[in-house]
Amino acid sequence: MRAFVVKAPGGPEALEEADVPAPDPGSGQVRVRVAAAAVNPVDAAVRSGALAAAGLMSFGSRPAFGIGMDIAGVVDATGPGVDHLAPGDEVIGLQDRLDVPLAGYAELIVLDASAVARAPRSASPAEAATLPLNGLTALQALDLLGLPSGATLLVTGAAGAVGGYAVELAARRGLRVVASAGAADEPLVRGLGAEMFVPRGAHLADAVRALVPGGVDGAVDAALLAAPALDAVRNGGVFATVNGGPAIPVPLRGITVRNEWVHADAAQLAHLADLADQGHLTLRVADTLPLADAPKAHIRLETGGLRGRLVLMP
Repeated sequence: MRAFVVKAPGGPEALEEADVPAPDPGSGQVRVRVAAAAVNPVDAAVRSGALAAAGLMSFGSRPAFGIGMDIAGVVDATGPGVDHLAPGDEVIGLQDRLDVPLAGYAELIVLDASAVARAPRSASPAEAATLPLNGLTALQALDLLGLPSGATLLVTGAAGAVGGYAVELAARRGLRVVASAGAADEPLVRGLGAEMFVPRGAHLADAVRALVPGGVDGAVDAALLAAPALDAVRNGGVFATVNGGPAIPVPLRGITVRNEWVHADAAQLAHLADLADQGHLTLRVADTLPLADAPKAHIRLETGGLRGRLVLMP
C-alpha cells in the first residue's frame, strides 16, 4: 500500500511516499481503509523535528516514522476481541501515538478499537476526518477546567480548529465565552456561540478584563499564547494549554494551570460524532488534496491563513 513516512526531520520535502506492506490488526485492533486524513500542525511538528527536539520522539529509533493523526474511513478487518465494530462500518479514529512506523497518511491504518468510533452520518469523509484530534482536544481541555454553567471562559485562537470546537462545546455547557481571534473572524466565532469578542492585536488581558471585570473564570489557550492569556484569568481561576504549547505559564495568583495532552477515547469520539449529526459542531474543510500531494499540503499549512483543515484523500 501507499503511505507517507518521515525518515529524517526537515521541511515538507522530508515527507516521503513509500510502498509498504499492509498492516494486520492484532487483538483489540481494527484495520481501517482510509478515505480521508486531516493535516494538522502537530504533523508539521513531527516532520520538522520540533517534537523530537522537545524529547517527545527520537529520530533514529526507527527507520521511518508514520505521520498523520486524524482519519475517517471504512473498517477493513478486525482483530480478536473486537465485537462492536465490523468490516464495512464507516468510522473516525485518532492515532494518538507519535512513535509509530505508519500513521494516517496512508491507504490503510491499524488502530486500537478504543481509538475508533462510528463516523457522523451527516458528514462526508473529508469533514469527518477533521473531528477526532481537534474535537477531542477541545472536549478534554474543557473537562480539565470543570467550569460550571454560567462561568466565563476565554478561548484564544477561537477561529482555529481547536478553538472553534472549544467555543461550540463551551457554549453548549452554558459557559459565557470570550473569543479571541482576528478581527475579520468576529462574525464566525460569534456564530459558533461566543458572547464576547476580543480582536487579535489588542492587549489581551486588558481587553478581556474590560469585558469581564476581575478576569474570566478560565481559559482554553488554543493559540498557545501562555502568559498573556493567563493574565486574563481571575485569581484562583483555571487555565488549560493544549498539547504542550511552547511555554506553559507559571501558575501565578493561585491559578490552576493544566497542560492538556489529547488522548484517544472511543466514547468521547462517539459523543462528538453525535453532536455533529445534531448540528451542534461545525466541521470545516479548507480544501481536499490527493494523498500524493502531502508535501504541498504541508507547504500550504505553514503558509497559514487557513480556516478549517486541509484533508488528504488516498
